[in-house]
Amino acid sequence: MNVLEVIICLYNRFQEFIALPLAKRKFCRDCQQLLLEGDWQEHSGHRVLGDVAISHLKTPSQLLRPLENKRSNAQYLFSDRSCTFLLDTITSLGNTRVLCVGTPRLHEWIISKSPENSKPKVKSLLLDIDFRYSQFYGKDEFCHYNMFNHHFFGGEASQEICQKFLQEDDGRGVIMVTDPPFGGLVEPLAFSFNKIRDMWKTTSAKVPSTELPIFWIFPYFFETRILQCFTEFSMLDYQVDYDNHTLFKHGKTGRKQSPVRIFTNVSPESIVLPASEGYRFCSICKRYVSSGNRHCEICTSCTSKVSVFFIFLFFLS
Repeated sequence: MNVLEVIICLYNRFQEFIALPLAKRKFCRDCQQLLLEGDWQEHSGHRVLGDVAISHLKTPSQLLRPLENKRSNAQYLFSDRSCTFLLDTITSLGNTRVLCVGTPRLHEWIISKSPENSKPKVKSLLLDIDFRYSQFYGKDEFCHYNMFNHHFFGGEASQEICQKFLQEDDGRGVIMVTDPPFGGLVEPLAFSFNKIRDMWKTTSAKVPSTELPIFWIFPYFFETRILQCFTEFSMLDYQVDYDNHTLFKHGKTGRKQSPVRIFTNVSPESIVLPASEGYRFCSICKRYVSSGNRHCEICTSCTSKVSVFFIFLFFLS
């Protein structure tokens, strides 16, 4: 049985799980696995969560234990604040499909928060190294994928699912959002993202832009490396934060602390940053900037100081 067939079997199992009454829906915290009645005996000595509600199943990133390998697959999960901003921005730009590369929290947010009666409804496809998500999503919502070498574990069949998603409606209305592990090398990631861009391109595509829109979420001190790989990208001032990282959180006093930014090939002028969080529009730069930044006539841009101490803290964390 190949990976894609396993994903299909697991999704069928998920449908069985949903059909169970609440009292019989159980999740093994030790094995990170949804349990059907036939599995209970095998997991009798494990830590088991009972009464797994539908709300839990719609937010598997809160049910699963985050991976902790900092270099290869560390999972820092977006806060509700960041998910709200990303989804609002994505829809305001006119996108109706989101390729979520290593962003499981955003994927589930789109599925659970996008109104059923919205026209058109936003669709999402998750590409992720964490195979545990295959318990919750069907083959058209999840592909087991390694972003460091552009490898689809499901082979050509999974790659075709991704390509079909990207090329739907002649490639219009799709955006890629990616949040790689911060310890990963920029160059291999850029190689994979270029491969995804190639998958998006078709000879029949009739889209107004020449490239797949991308949001690459990464710490600001990798700006030089990212811009060497994607010269058309720019860095937004918006500070992305996470639920499960003490340094990359929005402060309780409203002070922004996260060094994580969005790098994109979308025009910064078209991306509105929330005034309620202190962002303002610079009429000279033609973009939204942090309130703490001031326009420099010499640099011809709104600049801010890089905190060496904060970078030091990041690598110690």
